[in-house]
Amino acid sequence: MSTLLADAKNLLAELIARYASRVDYLAIRLEEAEGTDIFLRGEKIETLSEGVSIGGQVRACYQGGWGFASFNELAGLAERIEEAIAAARLVGDEETILAPVDPVQITCELLLTGTDPRKIPIIDKKRLCDRYTDILRQVDPRITTTSVRYSDSAQRILLFTSEGTILEQSWVDMEMRFAATARNGETVQTGRETTGSRKAYEDLIQLDSQVRGAAQRAVEALSLPSVKGNTYQVVIDPILSGLFVHEAFGHLSEADMAYENPDLLEVMTLGRRFGPEDLQIFDGAAPPGHRGSYLYDDEGTPATTTQLIKDGVLVGRLHSRETAGKLEETATGNARCLNYHYPPIVRMTNTWIERGKTPVQDLFTDIKEGVYARNWLGGMTNGEMFTFSAGEAWMIRNGQLAEPVRDVTLSGNVFSTLADIEAIGDDFYWDESGGCGKGGQNGLPVGCGGPSLRIRNVVVGGESA
Repeated sequence: MSTLLADAKNLLAELIARYASRVDYLAIRLEEAEGTDIFLRGEKIETLSEGVSIGGQVRACYQGGWGFASFNELAGLAERIEEAIAAARLVGDEETILAPVDPVQITCELLLTGTDPRKIPIIDKKRLCDRYTDILRQVDPRITTTSVRYSDSAQRILLFTSEGTILEQSWVDMEMRFAATARNGETVQTGRETTGSRKAYEDLIQLDSQVRGAAQRAVEALSLPSVKGNTYQVVIDPILSGLFVHEAFGHLSEADMAYENPDLLEVMTLGRRFGPEDLQIFDGAAPPGHRGSYLYDDEGTPATTTQLIKDGVLVGRLHSRETAGKLEETATGNARCLNYHYPPIVRMTNTWIERGKTPVQDLFTDIKEGVYARNWLGGMTNGEMFTFSAGEAWMIRNGQLAEPVRDVTLSGNVFSTLADIEAIGDDFYWDESGGCGKGGQNGLPVGCGGPSLRIRNVVVGGESA
């Protein structure tokens, strides 16, 4: 811990003791972060920076009302506490209900398994980006635009609460993003890859084939026919399964979405069947080594693994202490904030569909005409509706992979799609590329995973039939 954070302990303890009696709950979080950000568009450097930031936040709750203030200097911390308390007392007019959590006094660190990126000079990180840029550009003359982004961030936090929690926690996160756009006349196609790690810098330095594959997909797609828009039986790979469970279902499992929306709460009734009996869906920060992993959330609640769907039935949801208290459920350790500028809100961590028992090759059996979709280009969700673009796709004819196609978008209603899962593959893949956005807090590291899935009645958009 830095000298600043270490020296702040006595001050935070003193301020918590001084102000705790004026509110129902008070928390002060200090954060020290350092990181690197490099962004190359073609050979042009858009961003090349290293930085250190130190700041904190105050959260106060009084009669159900919350006050929040962020700061960069300890000298004015007492004033920021006064501001947060005043805001909470101004808006509070109900009862403060927070699910009980045992206070902890602990220091913990998510240990790396290899090289810490902070030990790598920025010039070496820039050379890595240059190498990947060269790989993208050299695939084919029709590659017209490339982009490579590298980022790493090391965060160390100190949390004091009026309930007695004193938590020190630290971690390091890394991410790289690649894109290549190919053009042939009026036809333009893009290939993308993203990867991340909370383990080692080495995870980012041997990605040549992955990077090359993004550019090759863009070039190859130039000459492919567009898929004929229709409703198909579809097989999706584990990367798309992970994206689906995160984007389309995971956000609906975040309890702040439900308790603020009575209609959604009614739809997301525990005990309701949503999928086949062999469908199991989980979220949790407790599994180690993933980008959404930690030991305690930003309220000091221990990390857990929460089963959301068991045997096709909704059995759980994701909580902060407030949402758990209001819904009379158990806090799950899913209160997270991107950094000290934002209050913790309910967020996913690592979200996955458990592997099934169907051999992957059998997922294609008996499909007369369908689509096999792999990887992703992008996507969006709007409540229970989703649309995802596949990075690669092939037609399935008479149980066999046939011609490759492009411009494949998969869309539908998440609840109907879960019910239409016909088979769950026996494979599984963890995708560490996730950067989740919610409530203005964009790029929060998450993990997602799953097996291949076969789904009926999927609307596939493409060329008009």
